[in-house]
Amino acid sequence: MIDSHLRFDCHAKEVVRACNFHTHALRHVRTLLTDDLAQTAACSIVGSRLDYCNAMLYGAPAATFDVLQRAQNNLARVVCQQGGRTDARPLLRSLHWLPVKHQVTYKMAVLTFKTMSSSTPAYLNYLIQTAVPVCPLRSSDAPLLNVPRTRIEFVRQTFSVAAQHTWNSLPSDVRSCHTVDTFK
Repeated sequence: MIDSHLRFDCHAKEVVRACNFHTHALRHVRTLLTDDLAQTAACSIVGSRLDYCNAMLYGAPAATFDVLQRAQNNLARVVCQQGGRTDARPLLRSLHWLPVKHQVTYKMAVLTFKTMSSSTPAYLNYLIQTAVPVCPLRSSDAPLLNVPRTRIEFVRQTFSVAAQHTWNSLPSDVRSCHTVDTFK
């Protein structure tokens, strides 16, 4: 669902509504499940809804991420059998779940790496341009990408800008990885 300002508020509300329904259902049967089974059920039923198409949310307003993060925090509390006022950050760490905003950045970085390493899909590879340094430097071993200059905020959310900005923000040792598994 896309709103007229492309902030994805409507999309986030619908995702949260579905997540809350399934989290509430999981809460009822949580005492009957083992910890591993509860985490697997939470990831497959609710976590997959939070993760689906979240790369589209790159550059979305913080309020959109806050709504989604509250749903993930609530899910973590249910899986860990904690009360509603418990701080969710340690729970997310113990479950090895990235916060929603970091998931979006991670997904964008992995997609950029796959596009650069395999040149597929071609329509995305066409949008990525490697920066050529003016003079050779030691730092030029790990390639940087050209980030096009834009004046419009919406354009900063497109793959051609967001992927290159995300890639350049990574440490050089991460950018110089050769396999997807090492990169991840």
